[in-house]
Amino acid sequence: MVYELRIYHCVPGCLPKVLDRFENVVFDFWNKYGIKQVGFWTTLIGESNQDITYMLQWDSLADREAKWAAFQSDPDWIKKRAATEPNGPLVLSYSNSILGATAFSNIK
Repeated sequence: MVYELRIYHCVPGCLPKVLDRFENVVFDFWNKYGIKQVGFWTTLIGESNQDITYMLQWDSLADREAKWAAFQSDPDWIKKRAATEPNGPLVLSYSNSILGATAFSNIK
């Protein structure tokens, strides 16, 4: 099992729109492609309260590559994402890390 930690740095004031897009658009596509989320968080105390941090679970790096590529290239996802951004992108930048659990981690 591998995990992906992603942090989205939202355009100021757009955090609610990004959260809404995940809840009402993205999750349907993730279910379609078998993408599993571990959790989602907003930043209460930290560098920016305009960040969304989330973690995905993958069976392997090959699993991630196949499922993420299929999701990202889905024409319906591309259309729906564009429809949520009529005034421009909602996310300024993002970062991601692929993680492997240690032998003593509660998450394996």
